[in-house]
Amino acid sequence: MLIALPLLAIPVVLYNLVVLFGAGNGGLAAADETLRQAMFSIPMTSGASWNVGVGDMILFLALILLFFELLKSTSSQKVAIVNHALSMVVFVVCLVEFLLVRGFATSTFFLIITMVMLDVLAGFIVTIISARKDLDFGSGGH
Repeated sequence: MLIALPLLAIPVVLYNLVVLFGAGNGGLAAADETLRQAMFSIPMTSGASWNVGVGDMILFLALILLFFELLKSTSSQKVAIVNHALSMVVFVVCLVEFLLVRGFATSTFFLIITMVMLDVLAGFIVTIISARKDLDFGSGGH
């Protein structure tokens, strides 16, 4: 049943932890500063320095997990329906946080919401297409 849990809930929870505990009650500016704060820096050949922040790492994780969620959405198991429903719940929670909670109106969280929305759409589209193919196959192709 663990496969039914949406993987994109992980970066959402991480973002919540960073903003709610890392930024305190400082609001949007403090949340944005916490997310942009460099975790490490990589010197580039050009002489520039690539600063990687907390928000960048959360987005990187979300992109990797989106890939695995898209692979999971191609499954036709019954647990996939539960996964789609839970992904929709994660999307609604993210949308409410983005619109109503101080510190969540950042570009980083918007991109996470976009990934969650793509997961929801992909899951429903793949399910509809596979159901239609099953229906076409069941009718004998006439």
